[in-house]
Amino acid sequence: MSGITYDYMEKYIQSLIEDNIGVLKELEMYASENSVPIIHREVAKFLELMIHIKKPSRILELGTAIGYSSILMSLASNNKAKIDTIERNLDMLKTARDNIKNYGFMNSIDIIEGDCMEVLKDLDNEYDLIFIDAGKGHYNHFLPECLRLLKQDGIIIADNALFRGMVASDKLVARRKITIVKRMREYLRLVSDNKKFITSVIPMGDGIAVTTRRN
Repeated sequence: MSGITYDYMEKYIQSLIEDNIGVLKELEMYASENSVPIIHREVAKFLELMIHIKKPSRILELGTAIGYSSILMSLASNNKAKIDTIERNLDMLKTARDNIKNYGFMNSIDIIEGDCMEVLKDLDNEYDLIFIDAGKGHYNHFLPECLRLLKQDGIIIADNALFRGMVASDKLVARRKITIVKRMREYLRLVSDNKKFITSVIPMGDGIAVTTRRN
């Protein structure tokens, strides 16, 4: 259970999602066997849905891990979207590069090595969709650069937005997570500015926040 929804709800919602096959199934098994966190099944399905609706030509991902979500997004776009994904962990970088090469996604996914904040400052591409899944205590710091890179009608999807429910309730906040919770609340406050953005916070997985600019 993620800590933000009832267990029976999660189980029911997940029961509606068909098991993956092929590369995604193999990566899920690897993640489980090696205790590597990847996006929740329902969040993966939501990402797939958003890509089918938005049909992005260029995607930016913050936090590659083993390459699961970038490969999922590439498949959802029928390998038509160009995906830039940022990762600094050397072990994750090696695994992700191997996966992207071995499964044949080198033409659609480009891994950029480095700290997200530093890499963001050097990017000058425009993105239709930005998926944030790295450095939970830095989403509020990432936001200005993400907005600079986001197309006028682009979408930002931020995973882990409710962070085990702690963001929504002080009673749940562990002392060593106070800074992360404060910064995530600041991120949600910034993207909930009704004069500039439309944001929906959805209690799915570990919470996702979906943001776009007002027309």
